[in-house]
Amino acid sequence: MTRQQLFDKIKEKESFLCVGLDTDIKKIPAHLLSLEDPIFEFNKQIIDATQNYAVAYKPNTAFYEANGSKGWESLQKTLDYIPDDIFTIADAKRADIGNTSSMYARAFFENMNFDSVTVAPYMGSDSVKPFLEFNGKWVILLAATSNPGGLDFQNLLVGTDGEKLYEKVIRKSTEWGDSDNLMYVVGATRPEALADIRKIVPNHFLLIPGVGAQGGDLQSVCTHGMNNQCGLLVNSSRGIIYSDNTEQFGKTAGVQAQKVQREMAQILQLL
Repeated sequence: MTRQQLFDKIKEKESFLCVGLDTDIKKIPAHLLSLEDPIFEFNKQIIDATQNYAVAYKPNTAFYEANGSKGWESLQKTLDYIPDDIFTIADAKRADIGNTSSMYARAFFENMNFDSVTVAPYMGSDSVKPFLEFNGKWVILLAATSNPGGLDFQNLLVGTDGEKLYEKVIRKSTEWGDSDNLMYVVGATRPEALADIRKIVPNHFLLIPGVGAQGGDLQSVCTHGMNNQCGLLVNSSRGIIYSDNTEQFGKTAGVQAQKVQREMAQILQLL
């Protein structure tokens, strides 16, 4: 999916919502557990209920890897079930030396056919560039994350110009890719970082986790991070997929997704 196609979908749906499919076998409704593949059945009903409001889905691969080979099967079935016109993100946070990164990239782009994958940048260019060699695919680079421990290193001042480490990472990464194949993860709980990041990458898409259950504020994120093509994919996971643990969980998830979409539609009218 190209950047223009993604923006067109945002305009069509009046939404920049990404639904995180962080599906935990211990949290899904009990009535699903007797089924052959409860993880996929849960995801299927979530997708059915939210696809009119979401422009992206982001399975966190750890929740599938934890279940071994059956979990990988559930992930592939989920990916295959997502409509082709919805952007898919493998939230895998991979990166390693060049040959290994190439294998990771083949796994998610060629074998599974995700549109994008999250990548950790701290091994440098040779760990990221192999992911950027696939036409039509995206790297989503970890920049300023929403977890408390992200402050241990990401905000450290480096060099003589007073830049923070995450700013250095973003600036350097613009030498490897561009706004047509490179996005950045910026946590919603760090809206103060968004304005500074926009000075470095004004045209890139930003993936924003942390809205909803983690306490991030959508309006603040948009005020500091939106550009003239929206430029945001705002992720909500627990606040949507675990909003109900009864047999009505899908319907409730749809209601919660629609609430977020309506707020986003009002914000998009200002573009």
